Amino acid sequence: MNLSKLGGILLLLIFASAAFAQKGGILRGNIFDSSTGEPIIYGTVVLEGTDFGMNTNLEGFFSFIDVPAGDYKLIITYVGFETYEEELKVENNKILYRNIEIEPSSVQLNTFKISGRKSKARTEVTVSQLSVSASELKSLPAAGDPDIAQYLPVLPGVISTGDQGGQIYIRGGAPIQNLMLLDGIPIINPFHSIGFFSVFETETIKSVDVLTGGFGAKYGGRLSAVVDIKTRDGNTKNFSGKLSTNPFMTKALFEGPIKKAKDSSDGSASFMLSGKTSYIDQTSKTLYPYAVAVGGGADNLPYSFTDLYGKLTLKSGNGSKLNLFGFDYNDRVNYEIADLNWKLSGFGAKGLIIPSNSNLIISSNVAYSNYNIDLVEDEGFDRNSGIQQATVNFDFAYYGLNTDFNYGLFFNTLRTDFKFRNFRGITINQVSNAAEMGGYFSLKSTIGNLILEPSVRGQFYQAQSKFSVEPRLGAKWNVTDDLRLKMAGGLYTQNLLSSVNEQEVVNIFVGFLLGPEQEILDVETGAFAENRLQRSTHLILGTEYDLSSNLELNVEVYTKQFGQLISLNRNKTEATDPDFVAENGDARGLDISLRYEKDDFYVWSTYSLGKVTRFDGEQVFPTIFDRRHNVNLLFSYKFGANNNWEAGVRWNYGSELPFTQTQGFYGNVNFLDEGLNTNVGTSNPELSTLYSSVRNGGRLSPYHRLDMSVKRFFKINPKNIIEAQFSVTNAYNRPNVFFIDRKTSERIDQLPVLPNATLSWSF
Repeated sequence: MNLSKLGGILLLLIFASAAFAQKGGILRGNIFDSSTGEPIIYGTVVLEGTDFGMNTNLEGFFSFIDVPAGDYKLIITYVGFETYEEELKVENNKILYRNIEIEPSSVQLNTFKISGRKSKARTEVTVSQLSVSASELKSLPAAGDPDIAQYLPVLPGVISTGDQGGQIYIRGGAPIQNLMLLDGIPIINPFHSIGFFSVFETETIKSVDVLTGGFGAKYGGRLSAVVDIKTRDGNTKNFSGKLSTNPFMTKALFEGPIKKAKDSSDGSASFMLSGKTSYIDQTSKTLYPYAVAVGGGADNLPYSFTDLYGKLTLKSGNGSKLNLFGFDYNDRVNYEIADLNWKLSGFGAKGLIIPSNSNLIISSNVAYSNYNIDLVEDEGFDRNSGIQQATVNFDFAYYGLNTDFNYGLFFNTLRTDFKFRNFRGITINQVSNAAEMGGYFSLKSTIGNLILEPSVRGQFYQAQSKFSVEPRLGAKWNVTDDLRLKMAGGLYTQNLLSSVNEQEVVNIFVGFLLGPEQEILDVETGAFAENRLQRSTHLILGTEYDLSSNLELNVEVYTKQFGQLISLNRNKTEATDPDFVAENGDARGLDISLRYEKDDFYVWSTYSLGKVTRFDGEQVFPTIFDRRHNVNLLFSYKFGANNNWEAGVRWNYGSELPFTQTQGFYGNVNFLDEGLNTNVGTSNPELSTLYSSVRNGGRLSPYHRLDMSVKRFFKINPKNIIEAQFSVTNAYNRPNVFFIDRKTSERIDQLPVLPNATLSWSF
């Protein structure tokens, strides 16, 4: 690696903004809800009588540069709030900052939710990007409280393997190839062993961006997709919270001001604390005794977890702020055949700096996390894995009239500690340390009806001594106000890998390792590979069409070429065998979504057609998550006086998942105790499985499930609301297969019909 090249790239990123010369003045600010202090997202900001206009971002921030000196009227509109107008004066070479609070009105917010989304679609590339709001999450019929783990499988291109230990696969990418972020921190294992729940608390979420492919250079280190979750700040106006309980778990959220702002130029401080703990392992003995645990014979659902999250927010009068946060997530599932525990904890700081004398907006993130997982099996094949991560990121943004420029620097360190003993008694042990560093820049330019967003990421993998240059491009053409064509693509690399065995549909233990230090053979040529990085190439083409003011159609076709994938050699039979093997493959598909939203009626339907294959040097085979057809229908409706009732229905159909069939069985004689004196004829060997030579040549039965819910809201006063919800998961008790024990041929199904009642109090 030529470090001078890396240094040159970093210097280029740091001084790139010098190319943008300021000609006039700068007007910028933040817009907040006067009742809660929350930012106004995608509000419309214009200078009357000029071409200056934009929508606010997730922080409620707007910025106009090169504004000619003079007097202007600033107008802010946001459906559901009173129009804000202010006379102001802009001066050359000066920055005018406004911290603005707007007042709620009696107009329904739903209209803005539609118009704001359409405005974003016309001004952003948003290829293979789905944004999910907290209100959309809450509309989902859910087992217990709504959760992102239950919402993600509704999205096109997303596949889940089920209710128990379910993992998320996005457009041909395995879970390890999806980057899951919480306020900028990579979360290694975000889903609990009971697949209904994630570690993320819905009530704390501000936004969820799901990028299923073709994402820009800001994101890196993963091959397939990104799920970027951002939490909101605590209430800066009043102490508030929410308590809820149901047969699955109890949750609590508390938030409020530590220091209230005296006026718009004063700073403030607020906090937010959330926690949830499950007791389904206890209540299921009485309420769900028919839901037999995996392995049979148990009288409960053996899942338990506890999640804690805390956040402290300090805001200045000029829009700068600092978030300090920490989390502690624990999970356990105690099957009769295995006892699994994992824990994830971490802390971090995220800053937003708005300098008083610069065009740039600077954000930074410093974080540390520690993940450990242990599995104890009755057969003695114990496994454990740990990964520690430290991240430092700096992002710089420059907002122009028709051009936005973003660049950033990052530095990550990783330590993995992995130990695995396979069915042959061979132990694979790896302890590794690595660093990753580099930078990125992207340029979004609007030229008439065309939006172009080229970007490039430069990433140095210290463990592999490899510098990767990854160009990417996104584009959108607004053919008309209602019809848009779009495309995206790029190159992607990754060094982290998992221990998942793709011969098994169910993997309750997922360990993590860094890419190998020894040479890897190229599966196509049989020679040593040029490098040991995993890599992929994306190409997405699509169209968006507003069929009416309330009906939106989105169609995308995609291909992902996985040039090199590296996995753990779990079939290692001798100590001299390689610890890692390589594969390549591709994923191709079509995603169609149709959204209808009017007043209090919402329908979301998706269809995904996909094909995911791998090549291991000997044969091409489908992956364990190669679900060719996937259909989702989601419906919600608010009705009654003051919309105090809400009904929801969700139906999912998924075609058959592949698995490797059993060819036969054989006795695995143990010669270790008596050596050559072992009497093969009288010994009682362990029964081992002989797999078919055709990988994933069989298919399980299709999956389909209906979930339903109804909610009733009791408004005691504007700040006290009681919510009662009754829901049914798997309403028609469909016996969806979980797995089949190869030795006994016993079929274990996913969870049966689960009725549930939830009572919550918001104050």
